Amino acid sequence: MSLKERIYSVLIVSSSESINSALTALLPMSDFSPVSVASSISSAKRMLEERSYDFVIVNSPLPDDVGTRFAIDVNLSVSTVVLLMLKAEIHDEVHAQVADHGVFTLAKPTSTKTVATAISWLCSAREKLRRNEKKTVSIEFKMEEIRLVNRAKWLLISENGLDEPDAHRFIEKAAMDRCVSKKEIAEDIIAHRLRFERGAE
Repeated sequence: MSLKERIYSVLIVSSSESINSALTALLPMSDFSPVSVASSISSAKRMLEERSYDFVIVNSPLPDDVGTRFAIDVNLSVSTVVLLMLKAEIHDEVHAQVADHGVFTLAKPTSTKTVATAISWLCSAREKLRRNEKKTVSIEFKMEEIRLVNRAKWLLISENGLDEPDAHRFIEKAAMDRCVSKKEIAEDIIAHRLRFERGAE
């Protein structure tokens, strides 16, 4: 799926109506939905408890906080990219604090073109996170398969008198014969053992 086919959810954290209007205009519903607005850090935190967002754009300062710590904390999420908009006079100092945490920053005042470019950065960063999420899921699935196959092998070794290579070959052949994964064969072996144990009680 290309970037053009993605729809990103956005939370704008800003108390400035003019900034909110300008940002919203750069986030068409065809590509960004929902686009939610929080006027304070506290309300943004409540909204993030209810759902996650692909992007969080923080227009600093907010009525209840500058937003630096909030931006860092939100960016700890594995699926959220954060843009922190800062007054030019403090931009460099705050950027040095948040850059190591992966937070994007933008000095104000800025232009519509620059903000649009920043949003394109967020899209690219989110896709990188999405690829990493898929890799993580794939690794976790593989580790779970290895764990189950090993458990099934030891059941075959202890109860059927097979050695480790034969138990492994048994599971592989069963998976090929039935056109299923080794994980499914292992689950069947383990489930059969559990049914046997319950029947013996």
